[in-house]
Amino acid sequence: MKFITYRNKKIAYQVEGKGPAVMLVHGFCEDSNIWEEFRADLLEENFRVIRIDLPGFGRSELLPSVSIEQMAEAVHAVLTKLKANEIIFIGHSMGGYVGLAFARLYPKMLRGLGLFHSHPYADSEEKKENRRKSVEFIKRQGHALFVKQLIPSLFNEKFANSNAFLLEKLTYRAAKGKSAGIIAAQEAMIEREDETKVLSEIEVPVLFIIGEEDQAVPPESIEQIHLPQAASIHILEKVGHMGLFEASKKTQLIVRQFLAFCEENARP
Repeated sequence: MKFITYRNKKIAYQVEGKGPAVMLVHGFCEDSNIWEEFRADLLEENFRVIRIDLPGFGRSELLPSVSIEQMAEAVHAVLTKLKANEIIFIGHSMGGYVGLAFARLYPKMLRGLGLFHSHPYADSEEKKENRRKSVEFIKRQGHALFVKQLIPSLFNEKFANSNAFLLEKLTYRAAKGKSAGIIAAQEAMIEREDETKVLSEIEVPVLFIIGEEDQAVPPESIEQIHLPQAASIHILEKVGHMGLFEASKKTQLIVRQFLAFCEENARP
C-alpha cells in the first residue's frame, strides 16, 4: 500500500505489474481489497493494475465535504503520481459514478470505461430520502449495524445463504471503517450529477455488467445501454449487485475480453 497527499489528506493506493494500465475502483462500503481476484487475474494477462481506496474508505483519509467529483480528482492525482496517462477505468457501483465523473473531467485519459453494477442517473427523490434515512440511522445506531444489514441485501438470496463466510468477511471489513466516511459517501451520492450526457458523448468503448436481480440499481437504468456508441453489454442471470463474487470467473473473463477489445481499438 502506498500513499499520496491530496487536499492535505492521505489517499491509499496499490500498483502492480507492467503493461496497459487498468484502474479498479471499489464501491460504497468497500475498499481496494474487493478486487483481489481480479487483480491476480489481470496481472497474469500483463496489465498494470492500479487500485485505490476512495476518500473515507479503507486506509484513505476522509476529505471534508467530499463529492463524487472530488473522488474522481483523487483518482486522477494517483494516476498523475504514477505517470499513467491512459487507462481503462473499471468501477463497481459507486466506483462507476466516480468513473463517469472521471470521464467528464479527463476524457483524453480514457481507453475504456467499465460500469460494474452502476449507472449514470442521478438519484430519484425517493432514493435520496432513503439515503438520508440511512444517514440518520448511522448517526443514531452506528455504522456497524448498518453494514450488517446492507451487505446481505446486495447479493442474490441463494448465493448469500450459501456463502455466509464471505458475507461475514465483507461485513467485518466494512465495519472496520468509520461512520463519517459512510455518511459522507451517502451525501456525495445524493448530490451527484446526472451523467447521461457523458455516456452519450463518450468516444471510447463502455462495458456494462448488469445483475438481473440487482436491487441496488433501479430497473429503468437498463436504458443506459443505448447511450454510448460502442458498448459491451452483459446481463447476468441470478446475480444481484455483487457479480464480482456471485459470478467471479464469468465477470473476470468479461473484464479481460473488454480490456483486450479496448487495447485493439485504442485511439492512435
